[in-house]
This record gives sequence, C-alpha cells and structure tokens, in this order.
Amino acid sequence: MAKRSGAAAAQLAQSLRGAITRFNRRVRQARPVGDVTATQLSAMTSLELAGALTPRELADAERVQPPTMTKIVARLEERGLVQRTPHPTDGRQVILSATDQGRSVLALHERMRDEWLTNALADLTPEERATLKRAAEILEKIARG
Repeated sequence: MAKRSGAAAAQLAQSLRGAITRFNRRVRQARPVGDVTATQLSAMTSLELAGALTPRELADAERVQPPTMTKIVARLEERGLVQRTPHPTDGRQVILSATDQGRSVLALHERMRDEWLTNALADLTPEERATLKRAAEILEKIARG
C-alpha cells in the first residue's frame, strides 16, 4: 500500500508541477508589453516584498550569481525603477529598494495579471471556483513548508 501511495503522490506531483508551470507561463503572458523583463520584474518584486536588500541578498533571493544581479540592477537603475542608498552600518555595502516609479510599474503588472485571472475565473462554475479556493489554501500550506 505504501508503494502505491508513494507512486500516486509522485504522479500527482508531476501533474501539479506541470499545471503550475503552464499556469505561471500564462499569467506572465498577461503582463503589459514593455522593456521590463520578467527577470527584472522578479527582482523588483523581491525588493518590494523585503523592503530593501543588499545586492548579494537580492542575488540570493533570486537564485542568481552576483554578477548577473549586477547587470539586472544596472538596467533597473537606468530606468529609474530601483535606487541605491548607503548601508547604515557597512560603508562598503549599498541597500537596494524600489523607487516610486518602480512600485508603479509593479502595480501595473499586478493589475494586468489580476485582471486576466479575474476574467478567467469568471468563466468557471461556482464549484470550480470553490475548488480553486481550497487548492490555493493547500498550495499556500505547502509553500510555507
């Protein structure tokens, strides 16, 4: 029985991962077309969620190497979406945070994705929406560990 249960869990994991991957891809496609990349948006979201981070902390949060994050931050700074401020205790470090303009860009992208998802959910039955509500709670539980 344990083997069957393990196999069923593995099959569910594969199915769920695939569905989540396709869903995420579709949500990303709902963002406005512009010159801010998905990678840049992800970095800005990490900054917004954390409040502010050092470049190394941001690289770690985004799971990229520091030189890659340096390039991402440089592009965001050029666009006025991220700002650097001196670190309060370490003069060799800087703190990165989103600017007001950066927060506006993030808000626009969130509104566009939420609008797409709201429209997609409106096409579902009440039972399907209730199932998704419960699934969201379960996914949140899994994400928290």
